Amino acid sequence: MRTVLILTGLVAGVAAVGPAAAQNLPEYELPPIRYSTAEASNRVTALQARRSAGEWQPTVGIGRECLRELLGALEVPVESQVLVFSKTSLQRALIEPRRPRALYFSDEAYVGWVPGGLIEVAVTDPQLGLVFYRFDPGPGEESTRFVRDADCLSCHGGSLTRNWPGVMVRSVVPDAQGEPMTSMGTFLTGHDSPLEERWGGWYVTGAHGEARHMGNGFVRATRLGGDALDREAGANVTDLAPFFAAQPYLRGDSDIVALMVLEHQVGMHNRLVQGALRVRKWMDYQRNLQRELGQPETAEPEGTALRVVTSETERIVEHLLFCGEAPLPAGGLRGAGDFEVAFRANRRMDGQGRSLKDFDLTTRLFRWRCSYMIHSPAFEALPAMLKERVYRRLFEVLEAAEPPKGFAHLPAAERVAVKDILVATTLDARREGSTDSPPCSR
Repeated sequence: MRTVLILTGLVAGVAAVGPAAAQNLPEYELPPIRYSTAEASNRVTALQARRSAGEWQPTVGIGRECLRELLGALEVPVESQVLVFSKTSLQRALIEPRRPRALYFSDEAYVGWVPGGLIEVAVTDPQLGLVFYRFDPGPGEESTRFVRDADCLSCHGGSLTRNWPGVMVRSVVPDAQGEPMTSMGTFLTGHDSPLEERWGGWYVTGAHGEARHMGNGFVRATRLGGDALDREAGANVTDLAPFFAAQPYLRGDSDIVALMVLEHQVGMHNRLVQGALRVRKWMDYQRNLQRELGQPETAEPEGTALRVVTSETERIVEHLLFCGEAPLPAGGLRGAGDFEVAFRANRRMDGQGRSLKDFDLTTRLFRWRCSYMIHSPAFEALPAMLKERVYRRLFEVLEAAEPPKGFAHLPAAERVAVKDILVATTLDARREGSTDSPPCSR
């Protein structure tokens, strides 16, 4: 991720392509998105402006301290740290089980760092969905600015993310050096993934009872000559000291609750940003077609645009309401608790003190099954038409006498509580639902 010329070359190429070459470009590089050539405006660009003005001067030359200061400036909690040791990122040459890559996240940003390497940032952008940057914490000219990183799109803009910019959590079968054994399978994990498919190539700290995941384990040769992932050695780990030296990192854990929240959030975030970009694309296509045909331009979707809006609405609502969520193992799970406190610091509460960030952790992840990401910048950036339809469909489900097909996991009492929380904490929901609830508190 250290190369700068790739981004320059891509930008120049997009600007100069003709119709034939444009057919080979991803949809997000074509009008109206023009992902790589469009100017970004987000938390990172604002931070860069502060840096250029001398208002924010991080400690360069010491990666750990620079990382801490960057997390603070982006309001990403240090307690969100999770650790991945599989060689599944562009800094793979630096990553190994003895030197994992640390990841941190908030509701709108993701930050990655491996000691001796670059700091990588993905951040919500209201027009571009998610934008990827690199920041060199070392001394020298490179450390003076954030650089948009086109290299990231080789994974974060391809088939693994529906061919739109997005983020992902992968579970692989790693060998003792962290190299993925792709012949043994790989998983993209989310809140619908069974525990036994999660966290291959990740460190995991926390208690989860008799259930077994893939974390903290490596493929080792057996006496019979085959290969096996040692799941037992990685179960219910609370101390990572036997695996690697934690001193270079901001924390020594990789919390199981943070990992589960990250997996849900990644799936939700992708649906929000990709839905927004796809709707923008097809509404632009509809307007252009109407102009070409001499028809009046309409703001309401028709034909293909309507099908896209409808399908993206359903994808968003299904994930918002945790459809298909895998149940937690018997006895639930338990992390250290630090992440849970930091995660709930910006919660929005209704008059009864209930929040979409309230944890359950016994049978499911959250007490109230509507994603807290409905309060995120990515949700706020949805095109008005798509946001309106999401709320309409959401309240259809929440107010139905019987839950519609696919939403039977939500009992009536929980649907009433979720609606009350939304109405109390979200202005747009207040317009759609009742206005009797008191305003939210934080």
